[in-house]
Amino acid sequence: MGVTCRLSGSDAGRMDPAAGSRPPADADGDPSGAALGWLLASEEPAVRFLIRRDVLGEEAGDDRAAITEGPWVKALLAVQDPEGGFGMHPYRKWTGVHWRLVSLVELAVPPQEPRAVAAAGQVLRWLTGLPHRRAVPVIDGLARRCASQEGNALAVCCRLGLAADPRVRLLAHSLIEWQWPDGGWNCDRGASGRRSSFHESLAPAWGLWEYWRATGSAEARDAALRAAELFLDHHLVRSLSGEVIDPGWLVIHYPPYWHYDFLQALVVLTRMGKVGDARVEEGIEHLIGLRRPDGCWGIGRAWWKPPGGPGGGVEVVDWGRTGPNQMATLNALRVLAGAGRLR
Repeated sequence: MGVTCRLSGSDAGRMDPAAGSRPPADADGDPSGAALGWLLASEEPAVRFLIRRDVLGEEAGDDRAAITEGPWVKALLAVQDPEGGFGMHPYRKWTGVHWRLVSLVELAVPPQEPRAVAAAGQVLRWLTGLPHRRAVPVIDGLARRCASQEGNALAVCCRLGLAADPRVRLLAHSLIEWQWPDGGWNCDRGASGRRSSFHESLAPAWGLWEYWRATGSAEARDAALRAAELFLDHHLVRSLSGEVIDPGWLVIHYPPYWHYDFLQALVVLTRMGKVGDARVEEGIEHLIGLRRPDGCWGIGRAWWKPPGGPGGGVEVVDWGRTGPNQMATLNALRVLAGAGRLR
């Protein structure tokens, strides 16, 4: 399918570029320079480390050593119990250990960090336990599974150096077994079997890719690449007839949790070495179009409520809801650097 039309402003769901505080403009008017300078001055050592490693290609050992002392990482690991959990179901949105671990790994917590490893044990007990696995229905020969759970957990465990754990191997083999013919996964019991869920397929693609990197499993690599083709064939957001499937996918979110959006897809495809594929070009142009005048990116919607708020959906970390967003900007720069489009 060839898609030549650009995403329109109504598709984009753009933020107000004047919202929130702005980083200082680069003296030479270089938007990437302004954004890089802002991130390198972050109070979060994880952000400084990641921008130096992933965008600038530098060694950043001092920042890596300080990551566990950063305010976000400390908040994510606070009030951990001796068993590695946080006194609630692992999947509770968004304070359960499952979500904390994904954020910790995205902040490059070091492999084998004891508290993160203990937390991963809680997630593995949940996802590989018999009560959970017996509840996976198979309908018309296809497993109906919210595979983002296993996908995120697999990626997290591989990044933490746990790929040799038999329970991690079980996660990988299960995802491969449950993969649908079009390359994705789906938990919808009523789905025809012809179309996977983008929401449930992106995290497994990432997890299986990380498992291949950690173990050399060709089976996992091939499954991850089949999943990547699902997103590439749809130019990230389009139906096979060329229409945008969901305008919400054109908006930047952080954290995305289990939700699909075009930037998270670009991040995963960058990790898989696929961001140079011509089928992501429209998504990259859209990303550039969402850049703020200060050279940074904001989020268009937050799935979370600020820490300490009432009700459900409360976060442990305030990731920033308005103005320039550190993690959105970091991810955008990662993608542009991977695509050779940093400027």
